[in-house]
Amino acid sequence: MEYKDYYKVLAVSRDASQDELKKAYRKLARKYHPDVSKVANAEERFKEVGEAYEALKDPEKRAQYDQFGSDYKHGQSFNPPPGWAQNASGMGGQNNDFSSFFESMFSGNQTGHQTGGNFYAPGANVNAKITISLEDAFHGAKKEIRRPAGGAQTGNIEVKIPAGITNGKKMRLAGEGKSGAGGEAGDLFLEISIANHPHYQLDDNNLLLNLPIAPWEAALGAKITVPTLAGKINLTIPAGAKSGQKMRLKGRGLPSKNSGDQIIILQIMTPPADSDKSKQLYQEMAEELNFNPRHELEDNQDT
Repeated sequence: MEYKDYYKVLAVSRDASQDELKKAYRKLARKYHPDVSKVANAEERFKEVGEAYEALKDPEKRAQYDQFGSDYKHGQSFNPPPGWAQNASGMGGQNNDFSSFFESMFSGNQTGHQTGGNFYAPGANVNAKITISLEDAFHGAKKEIRRPAGGAQTGNIEVKIPAGITNGKKMRLAGEGKSGAGGEAGDLFLEISIANHPHYQLDDNNLLLNLPIAPWEAALGAKITVPTLAGKINLTIPAGAKSGQKMRLKGRGLPSKNSGDQIIILQIMTPPADSDKSKQLYQEMAEELNFNPRHELEDNQDT
């Protein structure tokens, strides 16, 4: 038998609302009604549209159908999985015009059971991903996401992102997965993805920041202001600091029981020689300091 993609038949997305399903059905039913349509296979298409709407308009049938997800394509060869129970009362079609796929799909369920004439099946879990900013990961935030199609409820759900959450962490939202057929809904597992930041790099729960400093600050030492996600702090640069040198700000990373640190990586920036005065200063430094940054390389070549 061939798999029928009922969403494709009605030309709607898999998360279409009941109103969207109804509008799509009415539009296509008018288009393919055998009494008025000029399309060659109008009667066949009319029946197909009616079958699709019959499957998707009922939350229990839709939840059962959605358990196959989007793994099958319309027209692909299909057989119910082993163990797909038969004769589940109240779920089969009542119309002899419905296809064998419809009858096979809704005459039972792989994980359901029948009790007292009612069909029961647990809902399926759903995996999703949400991207948040580094600031939201640090401070915590509230985000609205759309509930998955086939869930017990429709519309949006507010998700509370805890402060200190790390990249790849999964949050479990109980009962927010797909509806069961008379049973409990599955869960929604929401994976956290933290977006890249223009200044900070994330290393587990540590924050890395490249900090530009002037040559005289590196040579003489200085007290400067440094940004953190919790606000600005004062930092003392030691005299003789080198480019690439790391300084650790304890507990200034992502907050948790064992909070991460903020790692400062010093980057000595060279001022441009874009004026006569600056060129003169560089010339005086060259003559006065007698500094050769390559002397170790040259000494190694001589030995």
